[in-house]
Amino acid sequence: MRISERGQITIPKHLRVRFGMNHNVEVEITPTEKGLLIQKKTTAEHPVDRVSGILGGEALGEGVSVDDYIEEIRGR
Repeated sequence: MRISERGQITIPKHLRVRFGMNHNVEVEITPTEKGLLIQKKTTAEHPVDRVSGILGGEALGEGVSVDDYIEEIRGR
């Protein structure tokens, strides 16, 4: 494999297929002690981030803390 004049490389098809690097997939290049690491850029959102903030302060009622709410729903 060679680097072109424009700094481009071609990843062999069998490797693109194996690692799901289809057309227009963004990649990250990370320098390591042994060279460069090429990985698909992940766009997945963590499940906690999707629900974070759903129960804002107004949802609990004025003066009710999250700890108070948890104690109430646990029946303590």
